[in-house]
Amino acid sequence: MGIVGGGVVGLCTGIELLEAGERVAIIDNDAAAQAPSWGNAGHIAVEQVEPLASMNTVRTMPRRLFMRGGAVGLPPLSLPAWLPFGLRLLAAARPERFRSGCAALGPLLDRSMPAWESMATRIGAPELLRQDGHFVVWHGDDAASAGRASWEMARTGTAQVRSATPDERDMLAALGNRRVAGAIRFSGSGQIADLGALRAALRAAFIGRGGTIHEASAALGLNHGRAEIAGLDAERVIVCAGVHSRALMEALGHKVPMIAERGYHVRAEASGWPEDLPPVVFEERSMIVTRYGPTVQAASFVEFSRLDAPADPRKWERLEHHVAQLGLPISGPFRRWMGCRPTLPDYLPAIGRSTRASNLYYAFGHQHLGLTLAPITAQLVRSMVGGGQTQLPLAPFDLQRFA
Repeated sequence: MGIVGGGVVGLCTGIELLEAGERVAIIDNDAAAQAPSWGNAGHIAVEQVEPLASMNTVRTMPRRLFMRGGAVGLPPLSLPAWLPFGLRLLAAARPERFRSGCAALGPLLDRSMPAWESMATRIGAPELLRQDGHFVVWHGDDAASAGRASWEMARTGTAQVRSATPDERDMLAALGNRRVAGAIRFSGSGQIADLGALRAALRAAFIGRGGTIHEASAALGLNHGRAEIAGLDAERVIVCAGVHSRALMEALGHKVPMIAERGYHVRAEASGWPEDLPPVVFEERSMIVTRYGPTVQAASFVEFSRLDAPADPRKWERLEHHVAQLGLPISGPFRRWMGCRPTLPDYLPAIGRSTRASNLYYAFGHQHLGLTLAPITAQLVRSMVGGGQTQLPLAPFDLQRFA
């Protein structure tokens, strides 16, 4: 069994298949751990059951553009990439498609936290999974009123939301120099305490069960209706390569209208950020701040671009400006990172079996939810590859929806 991609989805899938008695090798070219799996906000986002392909996203897009102070980037030089993607997103946002997306995504998220509990225990690192929820904060009165009402009306799956207590609001206000006009706290969501430690634990568990990792780029080909990985003898192939999955799958004849949805973060040494504080979302700035061991990370932006486009330094500068403007206890020098989320126009992942190669399977396109959905995706792939009944129907996630 060959898995292309050693991010969180690929590693969780490899562990599941090894435990099912398979021989598994992972091919991965991210030795420096720069993939989104290891640079995200660490948030187990069980509350995000409404796909971002929605009419609300379409309506609010203009005021959320980067040029107007928002988090959405549409670089002019990447127009050939984001314009066709945007038209497909618009089609996927139609009410009936949105309802179908909710019906598909909700059950996945309902099972994501139990799947993480199981995976964290099995890899010997239960302490990495924190289930303390998260906060959403507003500093403007109008934003607080509208934001709270919006979340209270939204479908949030297994997560629950309540107003922050006076003590919690005082604690959040003490983080910076702004009055907190409103705050809510989610329960049921969670956090990975340290993404670097998670990567190490997953890789150790995979190797400890007999798996092998090849630090190399992968190339796929077709031979008499079967997929082959160049340089590796694998009876079956699973593509879990994030944004790189598009080129791999399209080389075999699949249609994969995926875009590199780029996010940015800055990290610095923690100076006054409480170690046990759950992630805090500053919603007016579309920024989430997470404590990772001795460091604090501020992350933001949804930049629709080409995979090979250079990073935009203005994004990091704005993040650093937000941190300073709010008076948060995060001081430089900052370490800067940019990563590409693998996003399909309907904001649903691609999980299924190829119609072009009899031995080819895939699990990618998890957009903002790759960390959240990795263990449950791995369980589904294990059942699919083994020929058993999957916990959930996979038809909504089949690539044939784009054929």
